[in-house]
Amino acid sequence: MKQVKPIQSAVPARLRRHVLSLATAAAFVLLAGCAVSPAYDVPTAAAPQTFKEAAGWQPAVPADTLERGPWWTLFGDAQLNQLADSIEVSNQNVAEAIAAYEQARALVREQRASLFPTVNLTGSGARSGGGGEQQTNNNFKAAIGASWEPDVWGKLRAGVTGADASAAASAADLAAARLSAQGELATNYFSLRQSDAQIALLNATIDGYKRVLDITSNRFNSGIAAKSDLLQAQTQLANAQIDLSSQTRQRAQLEHAIAILLGRAPSDFSLAVAPWTLTVPDVPLGVPSTLLQRRPDIAAAERRVAVANEQIGIARSAYYPSLNLTGSYGSGASKVGDLFNASSSLWSLGVSAAQTLFNAGATTASVDAAKAGHEAAVARYRQTVLAAFGAVEDQLSATRALAEQLALRQQASSAADQVEQQMLNRYNAGQVGYTDVVTAQVTALSARRSLVQAQADRQTTAVALIQSLGGGWHTPQAQ
Repeated sequence: MKQVKPIQSAVPARLRRHVLSLATAAAFVLLAGCAVSPAYDVPTAAAPQTFKEAAGWQPAVPADTLERGPWWTLFGDAQLNQLADSIEVSNQNVAEAIAAYEQARALVREQRASLFPTVNLTGSGARSGGGGEQQTNNNFKAAIGASWEPDVWGKLRAGVTGADASAAASAADLAAARLSAQGELATNYFSLRQSDAQIALLNATIDGYKRVLDITSNRFNSGIAAKSDLLQAQTQLANAQIDLSSQTRQRAQLEHAIAILLGRAPSDFSLAVAPWTLTVPDVPLGVPSTLLQRRPDIAAAERRVAVANEQIGIARSAYYPSLNLTGSYGSGASKVGDLFNASSSLWSLGVSAAQTLFNAGATTASVDAAKAGHEAAVARYRQTVLAAFGAVEDQLSATRALAEQLALRQQASSAADQVEQQMLNRYNAGQVGYTDVVTAQVTALSARRSLVQAQADRQTTAVALIQSLGGGWHTPQAQ
């Protein structure tokens, strides 16, 4: 290839003039550009002034409304604290959410990179020739090039903004995954402690039934009691033993569930029987509007509305021409040593533009689809808000009802225990039949188990209320 040898001092000057002209044109185009994305406003959602079921609850002051912390410590159970602390590093659902968040952050960096020019270095070498007297030729080339798509209409900026919002949604998803895992762990843990209490209660009941069976058997052998009394005593004991077996199975399943939440194999994990801490923390409530700032699922839904808003801008950008700037500088020579001589230099600068003239309405359809997607995201956000308010109201109502029920369950259990003892004494004295004893025993056992269930329900409902409020809180005294 024949090389043109321009004056060495003229090439850089000419290149500088072209670069300056191109940069000036690009700056003018950029200044004339406009953003295609609609202005974003957080969707409105119905937010009542107060919770309907909040009468009598402790109000939260502004200083503690958004303060989160290890809320499970408010239950005062050292074993639960130890388990909950390992959720962050061991739970696989949380690990998945962490990975998704890191992926979203990487996508933000990728989108931002599109705002800058792409620079590449190329090189090649070839040797050609033919038979006879044809001369063998060498051809070596080296060049550095750059291309840049100026973000004239804001398409790339919309992509970056959307990626940022998507990363924020992933961060909220991560917070939701943590809260869900922590809440499920606490619920399963309290249910397991309830099983321990039920098992202890059934073991004590079985011991009592065995003593009653011995007494009844002696009375039957002495001809004082009928055989039906003996059979009823045996039935009572067997039923209690069946309940014990069922409760033991339930405890094992809860232990397995806790192991999985902690990212451990159930065969390698066990929880020993321990005293049950019956602490139920009082929940300070803020106004309903603060729920929009606390709950991670609401935050995620709102950020996805922002993503959908930017998708409208990206779709709209197809209405406008795309602009691309390119430039390269290099050299070509028949010898490697001549590649870097000024006489072998080659350069180019270019501007290209493209505009779709007809696509049968595909661009308009894409914009309409993006708008519909935005409307759907807004609807999902509002539904998430309504569901959050409903969840808080449900748990407030349940908390009040369970507090009232617990006091009544305690009274009922105490009365049933007294009736059972009185019936046993009267039966031993021959004043009542054994059927009356059986009835009193069934009632007493049911009352005791219902009391234990009510105690567990209060704790699990407190956990659910904390979750529905978006996490924990710190009262001013605890700070």
